[in-house]
Amino acid sequence: MVYYVYLIKTVKGFLNKSYVGYTNNINKRLDSHNKNKGAKSTKGYEWELVYKKRFYSKNKALSFEYELKKDRKERTKLLNEFEKKN
Repeated sequence: MVYYVYLIKTVKGFLNKSYVGYTNNINKRLDSHNKNKGAKSTKGYEWELVYKKRFYSKNKALSFEYELKKDRKERTKLLNEFEKKN
């Protein structure tokens, strides 16, 4: 099975928030965040995908998710790279 670690951010017009998570279906998960069915901290906002990384091991995905959640510097770098492209 394939797992993804992803970084999403609020779209323009909302507070500048970001969220890191993991899933085995990235499109379905983003849709649920945008329909207020995702994590409690993501409810009430519109989200866009900034970054995703594929894993073939759930344990490796969860480990990377944990590291990315702790590493604010790396998250900021990924967010800045996304902003430059868009």
